[in-house]
Parts: sequence; structure tokens; C-alpha cells
Amino acid sequence: MTLVQLREFLLSQPGATEDTPFGPEILVYRIAGKMFALVDWQAEPLSINLKCEPELALLLREIHPEVKPGWHMNKQHWNTVTLRESLPDDLWQGWIVHSYERVVAGLPKARRPQAPASSGQAG
Repeated sequence: MTLVQLREFLLSQPGATEDTPFGPEILVYRIAGKMFALVDWQAEPLSINLKCEPELALLLREIHPEVKPGWHMNKQHWNTVTLRESLPDDLWQGWIVHSYERVVAGLPKARRPQAPASSGQAG
């Protein structure tokens, strides 16, 4: 997986934006101003911080060696995922969608992105 592929997937989430408030080495992805992903684009392999439901975060850390407590984040709610080639795309993509959905769920209804009419799948 490349940085281009990762960025495209992150920005494909409805209303997602990218900025660099912590300096050029960390790409931050937000929905309605709230962070749902942070990418260390200079890491080899790439690493990403994602918000996660606390019990699921613990389970993922036990099952997947690529998943660790969130680096420089609230370790109860954030995981750092090392995006190794061996990690299937559907896993990291699902974790991104989970992070995005957790942040959206915490937004006031008026600030939530509108789902496209043709959307029928939940992540």
C-alpha cells in the first residue's frame, strides 16, 4: 500500500479533510473539524492513528501485532496501526471506517455529513 492509496481512501470518507497542524510530517484527517486519523507518512512502513471503541481497541491489540496503543494519543480510545504489506486492505480500511464513524457519531446531527442516496452498506 502506498501513501497515495491511503490518502485516497481517507479522503473518500464523506466530508473528510486533510491538514498538518502538528507539522509537515503528520497528516491529520478530520470530519467537521474533529480528528479521525493521523498518518506518519515518513514512517516505513506507514503508520496511522485511528480512533476505536475501547473494548475493540484492546481486542485488536491482542490479535494483531500491527496494532499498538495510540502513540501520543489517549490510549483507551486510539490505536496506532503499522500498515505492513501483510495486513489485508479490508482490515485497515474497516478500521478507518470505524474511526470515522465513531467521530461522526459524536457530532451534533447538524454537523454530520449527509450520506449519499445510493449508499446501502455500513462499514
